[in-house]
Amino acid sequence: MGDDHSSARPLRADARRHRERVLQIAREALAGDGLTISFDEIARRAGFGVGTVYRHFPTEEALFEAVLLGRIERFLADARGLATSEDPGRAFFGWFAKVVDEAAANQALCDMLGGGHRPALRPGSTLEDDFAAAIDRLLARAQRVGAVRPGLTGQDVADLLRGCLVAERRARSRHGTVRMAEVVCDGMRPPG
Repeated sequence: MGDDHSSARPLRADARRHRERVLQIAREALAGDGLTISFDEIARRAGFGVGTVYRHFPTEEALFEAVLLGRIERFLADARGLATSEDPGRAFFGWFAKVVDEAAANQALCDMLGGGHRPALRPGSTLEDDFAAAIDRLLARAQRVGAVRPGLTGQDVADLLRGCLVAERRARSRHGTVRMAEVVCDGMRPPG
C-alpha cells in the first residue's frame, strides 16, 4: 500500500530526509486540514518545491495512503486481536471508543472513515470490507453475550461511529467536553 519504494534502490541520505520531512508535514497537515490539503500546500509547509513531493509520491493518493492507511490497518489489527476476547462486550465498546478517540483527533482519518474526500474507504474496496468485517465480528460476539442490543447491524454501528467522529471533532474545536463515544456506547447497550 502507499508508495512502492520497497523494490526501488535505497534512497540517498538527503532524499530519505526529504521524504521523511514530506511525510511529517503531510501527517500534520492531514490531521488538521483533512483530505482537502493540496500537494502544493504540503510542499510549501515542508519548505520544498512541489517536484520534491512528486518524486517521492507520484500522486496525492499515494501520499495520503502512506500517511493514513497504516493507522486504519492498526484499527483492524486491534479488532482482530479483540475477536477472541473473554469479554466480548468490553472488547466491542473499547474498540469503538478507541477508534472514535484516535480518529477524531485527525480530520483526514475522519474523512476516510466517513467516506469523505478523495481516497476514502470506498464500498467494495478491500479496506472497506475489512473494516465492516471487523465491526461485524466484534458486534456479533457482543450481541451473543447480551452486551449489545440485538437489533443493531454492523452498518448501524458504522453509521454511529461516523456520527461520533463528526460530533467529537465539533466538540474538540470548541474545546468542549468530549463524551460522544460514551453516550453512543450507552445507547447500544440493551435497555434495562
